[in-house]
Amino acid sequence: MYDINLSVSQYSVFGSILTIGAMIGAMLSGRVADYAGRRGAMCFSQIFCILGWLAIAITKVAWWLYIGRLLVGCGIGLLSYVVPVYIAEITPKNLRGGFTTIHQLLICCGVSLTYLMGAFLNWRVLALLGIVPCVVQLVGLLFIRESPRWLAKGGRMEESKSTLQHLRGENADVSDEANEIRDYTENLQKESEAGMADLFQRQYLKALTVGLGLMILQQFGGVNGIAFYASSIFISAGFSDSVGTIAMVAVQIPMTALGVLLMDKSGRRPLLLVSAGGTCLGCFLAALSFLLQDLQKWTEVSPILALVGVLVYTGSFSLGMGGIPWVIMSEIFPINVKGSAGSLVTLINWLGSWIVSYAFNFFMGWNSTGTFFIFSSICGLTVVFVAKLVPETKGRTLEEIQSSMNHTPTHITQT
Repeated sequence: MYDINLSVSQYSVFGSILTIGAMIGAMLSGRVADYAGRRGAMCFSQIFCILGWLAIAITKVAWWLYIGRLLVGCGIGLLSYVVPVYIAEITPKNLRGGFTTIHQLLICCGVSLTYLMGAFLNWRVLALLGIVPCVVQLVGLLFIRESPRWLAKGGRMEESKSTLQHLRGENADVSDEANEIRDYTENLQKESEAGMADLFQRQYLKALTVGLGLMILQQFGGVNGIAFYASSIFISAGFSDSVGTIAMVAVQIPMTALGVLLMDKSGRRPLLLVSAGGTCLGCFLAALSFLLQDLQKWTEVSPILALVGVLVYTGSFSLGMGGIPWVIMSEIFPINVKGSAGSLVTLINWLGSWIVSYAFNFFMGWNSTGTFFIFSSICGLTVVFVAKLVPETKGRTLEEIQSSMNHTPTHITQT
């Protein structure tokens, strides 16, 4: 703000336009990943991010900041869809959940590292450093294989099988898995490629309800509200902002790592239920703290209660609700609708993020206690939603999951 003489409103645009870019990237993500392949989509996303970071680093006017931030958002929107899908399509069923959640763990580590560097580096230098991981991934894409399921969808069966053999190891027997992918893909090819309107047919309704429901509940459960208000909560509890940030990271990274370890052991549903219950409790404690402040009772206790609420929420969210909706999104949609469905689900996630980010301060101005009680209620609703509608996908192949959820007739032997 000081270097380029930005007003508060200009800085607000700079902050929020990333989410607009992510929504644009999300709308494009499914089609790009379907036509250019999973590797191609990742390549496009990195090019967007590199151009965006360059624009931010060298700008002298606000407009280039906006353009750069929008481009980075587009890249993030593409990545947020294609990376979980790619990981789910290349990993064996007994490791798929853990591998997909490692993606979230490394995002946590990357964000934490960036916050740490941002405390010591000039913002232009930080923007230039943002290019480094983009270049690393661009180079790395030259050394990884395309998704065997995407290859099979394009009729490249032999290449799909050889890729699968490479991924599983020279001595692994991949014939059953390759045959299952082939049979399921050939069966789906009898149906036309589904567009956005086709997603609302009865056969896809359950998968769409689960995918959209989890993303909506994830965003409207208060994650952005907690993140934005955390620093002031820490300060009101008598801690410095930096100590609070370190405390959040100290909770967030280990709990995300625990989620990775438990994903393919306990399953998705138990982790989601525990995570949603914990976020419900965290928001309730924060709401209770604000209520006590309003009533001017237990004034010594209420800041500590808010601090505990934030840490309980952060730890619980990191355990499951942060990553598992993306895991399930990557598993439940058949490949003929995955592009359209993935784009829609990712778009709704980013749209929800923008709505909560934009409306949060208005809600807090209306009633802080009421705001967090609303978040707590939504988290409670998430527990019911998961218990009633979300299937367990642990230890099942993608083809088995998709057949059971989407009622597509197949001739696949269940293994």
